[in-house]
Amino acid sequence: MSDNAEIPPPSPTEIARVERRAVALLVLVTALVLGFLLYVMVARGVFESTQQLVLVADDSEGVIVGMDLTFSGFPIGRVRRIELDPQGKARMVIDVPRKDAHWLRTSSIFTMERGMVGETRLRAFSGILEDPPLPENAERTVLRGDTNAEIPRIVASARTLLENLEAMTASESSLNTSLAHLRTVTERLSGRYGLLTAALGSEDQAQKIIATLDHTNALLKKADQRVFGANGVMDETQAAVVQLTAMLKDVRASLQKVDAVLVEAQAVGANARVASTDLGALRAEVEVSLRKVGQLVDEVNRKWPFARDTQLKLP
Repeated sequence: MSDNAEIPPPSPTEIARVERRAVALLVLVTALVLGFLLYVMVARGVFESTQQLVLVADDSEGVIVGMDLTFSGFPIGRVRRIELDPQGKARMVIDVPRKDAHWLRTSSIFTMERGMVGETRLRAFSGILEDPPLPENAERTVLRGDTNAEIPRIVASARTLLENLEAMTASESSLNTSLAHLRTVTERLSGRYGLLTAALGSEDQAQKIIATLDHTNALLKKADQRVFGANGVMDETQAAVVQLTAMLKDVRASLQKVDAVLVEAQAVGANARVASTDLGALRAEVEVSLRKVGQLVDEVNRKWPFARDTQLKLP
């Protein structure tokens, strides 16, 4: 057979067979593509019943459409679109499947965290799951946790802390002065007179106070013996009181005699001269008794030096 031999053209039957195979292959590929797309849509929850949640933030830097909203590390929502509101804030519209919506409550908190390394993350926190469920189309403000934005503030706080620590540990700082005073007080407390030395400042002052207290105790002991001891002021005063009581009894007896004479004088007017003579004698007796009482009161005042009213008034 030579190379210039002509190839016979395919028959109509073979052409029809090839066309059928090509159409089948094209249908199969199309079905695979459609099946894959359907699988992806189902996996992404396109046909799943959802409710809408709107998160409001100052900006949406790092947030992209399709980003997950996580709860305890599990995705429960997906960002569907991002838009601006009339106030210039970013509105992130999130679709939350209804089967996962029960994790979101009216008291839930939403955060947007930006780490130094890695992507931005949207998180939901529900502390009290017994609160009412979050209503559909609810709007919540996002709390930002931007690590990069916190670095300058942390550095400034650390610098301030170091400056304060340096000021506190300086040689003439208030802390060192207080520690020096505390050391001095501790040394005084451990000294001879303890707390008394710490309060007065030196052992000499403490010794003077102790000597003064000893002298005061001696004087009190001497005064106690002088007043309450044997043959003391209290014994002499008690004896004087006994004498005064006896004299007062004599005065009372004399006054009773005066009363009797007065009664007799009123009853017997004819014996007025005799009654007057008796009254004169009784008066003289009363005056003698009163002089004795006065002398005794003076003696009591001399032995017991306290101010007293020594005047005795006759009835």
